[in-house]
Amino acid sequence: MRGARRGPFRDLPPEVAILASVAFTVALGFGIVAPAIPAFACQFGVSTAAAASVISVFALMRVAAALPSGRLVDRFGEPGVMAAGIAVVAVSSILAGFSQSFVELIVLRGSGGVGSAMFSISGQALLLGTVPGSQRGRASGLFSGGFLLGGISGPAVGGLIAAWSLRAPFFIYGCLLVVPAILSAVVLRRVPNRHRAARCPPARSLATLVRAVRSRTWRAAASANLADGFAALGVRGALVPLFVREVLHRSAVWTGIGFLLFAALNCAALLPGGRVADTLGRRPVILAGCIVSAVGMVLLALTSGPEAYLAAMAVAGLGSGLLDVAPAAMIGDIIDRDGGTLVASYQMAGDIGSVAGPVAGGLLVDSASYGAAFGLAAAVLGGAAILGCAAPETVPGRPAMPPAGHAVASQDTRVR
Repeated sequence: MRGARRGPFRDLPPEVAILASVAFTVALGFGIVAPAIPAFACQFGVSTAAAASVISVFALMRVAAALPSGRLVDRFGEPGVMAAGIAVVAVSSILAGFSQSFVELIVLRGSGGVGSAMFSISGQALLLGTVPGSQRGRASGLFSGGFLLGGISGPAVGGLIAAWSLRAPFFIYGCLLVVPAILSAVVLRRVPNRHRAARCPPARSLATLVRAVRSRTWRAAASANLADGFAALGVRGALVPLFVREVLHRSAVWTGIGFLLFAALNCAALLPGGRVADTLGRRPVILAGCIVSAVGMVLLALTSGPEAYLAAMAVAGLGSGLLDVAPAAMIGDIIDRDGGTLVASYQMAGDIGSVAGPVAGGLLVDSASYGAAFGLAAAVLGGAAILGCAAPETVPGRPAMPPAGHAVASQDTRVR
C-alpha cells in the first residue's frame, strides 16, 4: 500500500487505494457479464423485451435494497456489509451461470442487485467516513475512476468470452469477486468501526432520513446524482445507440467511439474536479457539472452529423465527470452518524434517475423526437443546478457560503 500511495493516492488514507481497486474489480466483472445477459436470456425462448428485463430487475432491486442496506451499514459497520454484499453478487452470478430457466435467471440477477446495493453503499460510506473533508473530492474521483476503468475494460473482454460461451462470463464474474470480498472481510475490517459503540434504532435512521430530505445540502447533492444518472446512464446509455443508427445513419462503430470519448473525458475530469471541489468548494463544481452536462445534451438534441455528435459526447462526458465527485463529497461533509442511511438515500436518487431515464426518454422518442428526449435530460440537469444554487457551501475549513440570494448566516449543515 505504500507504493500505491504514491502518485494519485499520495497523502490519502490507504483505504482509498483499496476501495478504488475493489471498485475496479467489481466493475470489471460486471462489464464482462453485461454483454452476455440479453443473449443468454433469449436462449430460454423469451422475447427481447423480457430479455432486457433481466438488466432492469438488477437496477430495480438496487433501488429497493438501498435503504435497508444503509440500515445494515449503520448497525453492523461498512466492512462486514461490503463483504456480504460482494459475496451475494458472487454466489448469485455463479448460480445464474447454471440457470435452467428464465425465472431462475431473473431471480438470481435480482439477488445480485441486492448485493450490489450493499456493496456500493457500504463502500462509499466507508470512503467518505475515513477520508478527511479536505480530501473527499479527490478520493471520490479515484473511487469513481475505479468503477469507470473497470466498466470500460469489462465489455471488451466480456464480448470475447461470450462469443465462446454465454455461461462462462457469469462464472468468471463470480470468481473475480473473491478477491474484493476477501479484501473487505480481512483488510478493511481493521478500519475503526464508527458503529461499534452504539447501535442506532430504526426510528433514528428514519428521523435522519427525514432531516436529510429537509436539508438544502442533501437535496442539492441527491438531485445532482439523480440528474447525472438520468442523463448519463439513462438517456445516453439507452438512446444514443438508437440515435446513431436511426438519425445519424451510422454503424455501431460510431456508437462505440462516442461512448469511448465520453468515458475518456469523464475520466479526465475526475481528479481535477476533485481537487477543485476540495479547494474552491463543492457547489461550484456541482453547478459546472450540471451546466456542462446540460450543454452536452442540448448539443446532442441539435446535432445532425457525426462530428457534432462526437463533440456533444465529449462535452457531456466532461460534465458527468464533475458530477461524479462533488455531490458525493458534499454528502460526506454532512455525515455525522447514520452515514449508511444518508449514502443509501443519495445513491438511491442516482439509481432512480438511471431507471427513469430510459423510460421517459423512450416515451418522448416515440411521441416526439430524439431531440425532445435529450432536451428533457438537459432540463433535469438544469433543475439540479437550481437546487445547487440554493445549497450552502460545505467544504471543511472554509466559511460557509450562503445559498444564492441569501444573506450570510451561521448554520450547521451536518445531519445527525
